[in-house]
Amino acid sequence: QAPIQATCEEDISCKTGFPEDVHSAVVSRSVHGGQPLLNVRFRSCDGNKKIHFGSSEPEAFRVGEDGVVYAERSFQLSAEPTEFVVSAQDKETQQEWQMRVKLTPEPPFTGASEKDQRKIEDIIFPWQQYKQSSPLKRQKRDWVIPPINLPENSKGPFPQELVRIRSDRDKSLSLRYSVTGPGADQPPTGIFIINPISGQLSVTKPLDREQIASFHLRAHAVDVNGNQVENPIDIVINVIDMNDNRPEFLHQVWNGTVPEGSKPGTYVMTVTAIDADDPNAQNGMLRYRILSQAPSSPSPNMFTINNETGDIITVAAGLDREKVQQYTLIIQATDMEGNPTYGLSNTATAVITVTDVNDNPPEFTAMTFYGEVPENRVDVIVANLTVTDKDQPHTPAWNAMYRMTGGDPTGRFTILTDPNSNDGLVTVVKPIDFETNRLFVLTVAAENQVPLAKGIQHPPQSTATVSITVIDVNESPYFVPNPKLVRQEEGLLAGSMLTTFTAQDPDRYMQQISLRYSKVSDPANWLKIDPVNGQITTTAVLDRESIYVQNNMYNATFLASDNGIPPMSGTGTLQIYLLDINDNAPQVHPKEATTCETLQPNAINITAVDPDIDPNAGPFAFELPDTPASIKRNWTIVRISGDHAQLSLRIRFLEAGIYDVPIVITDSGNPHASSTSLLKVKVCQCDLNGDCTDVDRIVGAGLGTGAIIAILLCIIILLILVLMFVVWMKRRDKERQAKQLLIDPEDDVRDNILKYDEEGGGEEDQDYDLSQLQQPDTVEPDAIKPVGIRRLDERPIHAEPQYPVRSAAPHPGDIGDFINEGLKAADNDPTAPPYDSLLVFDYEGSGSTAGSLSSLNSSSSGGEQDYDYLNDWGPRFKKLADMYGGGDD
Repeated sequence: QAPIQATCEEDISCKTGFPEDVHSAVVSRSVHGGQPLLNVRFRSCDGNKKIHFGSSEPEAFRVGEDGVVYAERSFQLSAEPTEFVVSAQDKETQQEWQMRVKLTPEPPFTGASEKDQRKIEDIIFPWQQYKQSSPLKRQKRDWVIPPINLPENSKGPFPQELVRIRSDRDKSLSLRYSVTGPGADQPPTGIFIINPISGQLSVTKPLDREQIASFHLRAHAVDVNGNQVENPIDIVINVIDMNDNRPEFLHQVWNGTVPEGSKPGTYVMTVTAIDADDPNAQNGMLRYRILSQAPSSPSPNMFTINNETGDIITVAAGLDREKVQQYTLIIQATDMEGNPTYGLSNTATAVITVTDVNDNPPEFTAMTFYGEVPENRVDVIVANLTVTDKDQPHTPAWNAMYRMTGGDPTGRFTILTDPNSNDGLVTVVKPIDFETNRLFVLTVAAENQVPLAKGIQHPPQSTATVSITVIDVNESPYFVPNPKLVRQEEGLLAGSMLTTFTAQDPDRYMQQISLRYSKVSDPANWLKIDPVNGQITTTAVLDRESIYVQNNMYNATFLASDNGIPPMSGTGTLQIYLLDINDNAPQVHPKEATTCETLQPNAINITAVDPDIDPNAGPFAFELPDTPASIKRNWTIVRISGDHAQLSLRIRFLEAGIYDVPIVITDSGNPHASSTSLLKVKVCQCDLNGDCTDVDRIVGAGLGTGAIIAILLCIIILLILVLMFVVWMKRRDKERQAKQLLIDPEDDVRDNILKYDEEGGGEEDQDYDLSQLQQPDTVEPDAIKPVGIRRLDERPIHAEPQYPVRSAAPHPGDIGDFINEGLKAADNDPTAPPYDSLLVFDYEGSGSTAGSLSSLNSSSSGGEQDYDYLNDWGPRFKKLADMYGGGDD
């Protein structure tokens, strides 16, 4: 099929624009948003023009780029035609064309018989008329094809004929008809078919408006060669809605709330149902109603529902959460505008919870509450105040707040609220003295966190009385005053009475026997206290200059204990302010000084130090003693201030060395105190700057005591380390000498390998006495062993003959000579026993597979044996073969 092109023939006058000024169309009375209504035709002589369509009522109608007019919203057409203007504008030249569109509602459905409904209508393509006398061609305007209305869910038979499409040129030409668009050759395909010869358009199956509400098809007429004969025409098929869907609630259970005590007309909630049928037709118009209410107290009609919007409101008073906390409503939605006969229905459940408001104040369960508390106790709960509140627990309308309205002017109590039980906890926050207050009568009030709702007749708060009894307990005695200050001159002798420091017992209503006193703290151990009357006396001389005295103040602590049940005690501090007396003579500082042996420069600055304070200290007087005479002859002293003086040489030269210069210093006390202090002066040779240049002062000064002690300690530690090392070496040598080469038979361990060349081993890697191998006969014989189990390689126990003394080998390495000497001695020994005597060097156990060696001849018979077989034993025995084999040479 050839594509449709918007072009004109060369010999025909072409005019760009709408083909008609007024376009009329018949559409259904109920229009829904997005529904296509009609298709406007626009001719463009230049096929490349870009046309933009618009509507004079864009809020109601929209024109697509393909010329299809769509409804922007849902509405009902009135009986009068609806008119609006469709405009077309060239995007390049901005040229604009307009056409007026008139929409007429289709006649109402009259319920005619199916046979009348299926009466076939012919749709004829527009025809063309030509003038013979004029080259111009006049073309008839396109027909406006009214939409075809087809009910959904039709029962057939199928295919069902709808309309017949034909061209008035089918009499002279053989034409072929076709339709295109969704439902024909586009998905969903095959719903509409056309007879290509007769042009009969049919539907092949039932339609569902809820899936596709309308179809837009385009009919074509071509000749047998595929050439377009007529311009395509648009066919709109609207699917007529049938009531085939029940209303469906968005939720099966709806939850809402309403405060208790709400007035009639209070909004509660909105329920919503939807219907898949046309919402603008009766099939989709829903109505709501309440079928039932549970419970029906206090009225069976506590709520009503707006039948169109689904809003639920209250219609009766009396909502009380304390009586009914929840209502359950069964809601029904019916289409066909609620027609019970023809409409379809569905139900849902609305659960309405009555929320709490503060319509009940808290009420005390008793008019008077009682409690008791021991004196001097804090943070103790003395009474529980209980209340009842009918409102919902753990809400601001239920939570109670307590306050005291009287009976506690000093603020010794507070009331806290238990968040779980809502009880009021009366708590002591300040200590209570039984001797002052024995009973408290409090007035308390309770109210909610939020005020009562308006219109409630109850008082906003409840009041009660709390009676609290104070229990007397044994209290600690206390010293008066505490601390106690005593001014006393230092130097008070031991055994002197200083003061009396007593305590008081606050328990006036308890039978106490007495108080006992004791000392807790006395840093200098100067004081003692009488345990009965609290009299404090001295045990040593009070000294203001003691290290335990700070800022002339000495502190001591004492304890007072009663004999109550339980016993209680209290402490008190005695502060002794010691007044200074002139009991200390001044001393020179520093004790050592250095000066030059010449007169200049040789000044030494000294300072007088006195532990006493004014007026028993400075200013001080400095002088040199008269004896020995050399002091004043060699030295002179001048005071430069109240505490400082300057010592210098009186003579021009004093030989270098160390000199002890006595200095007499006298303070300003009354009476005066003086002392003679020795100043060790080191005189040395000095350079031009006054610094010592010789080492005499260093030698003279010597090493300090600390340095000498440190050196001695280092020497002692070094000697101890050396001694320990020597002892360890001696012990190691003894352990080496104690090890024997031969193993005692009782400790014999057989089949062991002795490794003599192992380095860094254990006890086996020890030195052995090789003299046993060099001179076996020199080894002292062991004691005679008892009869019993003996080693197989030991000699018999019977007496042995005396052998001649054999010479020892000259060197451990000459083992061959040693063996040869032994053989010679054995051969020449006339006292040799009738058995072979073997020297056992190591025992490898019994049961050897080797033959006996008893038949071996001595070295004297060696020439009779043949040793040539040693040449066959390999390189290792070559030397032995050379020695014994090879003939007589």
